[in-house]
Amino acid sequence: MSQSASVQEIVQQHVADAPAAAVFKALIHRFSAGMTAGPDAPMPLVMELRPGGRWYRDLGDGAGHLWAHIQSYKPDSLLEMNGPLWMSGPVSNHIIIRLKEEDGTTTISFKHTTHGFIDPSFLEGTHEGWQEMFEEICQAA
Repeated sequence: MSQSASVQEIVQQHVADAPAAAVFKALIHRFSAGMTAGPDAPMPLVMELRPGGRWYRDLGDGAGHLWAHIQSYKPDSLLEMNGPLWMSGPVSNHIIIRLKEEDGTTTISFKHTTHGFIDPSFLEGTHEGWQEMFEEICQAA
């Protein structure tokens, strides 16, 4: 059975009642040391905050899983990444997160685009998962 290439896109916007610096700090924590694979399932990741830096799961002794490389990084306003994320196979993901602060409230614009030969199981619950993560980030900020 052959599989054709496809593109999937998730676009979300979230509002945090906090300054951009606090939201960005909560975002970086949730995307790294605070990452989970579900309730009561910690899955800490390492994020090297610089263009070209890696976002990966360190399993020790040189083992691990590359999730993405950081394309653009501007503290408190922009994080853009590109990589396989949790997916195996000929697929690429692009994530862009922009923060805009106005009067002490921060709007988070999030876009996740996946393209390639996408196994449908890789996308199950993705929209809801991102929604929950950003709700947690907004609460933590």
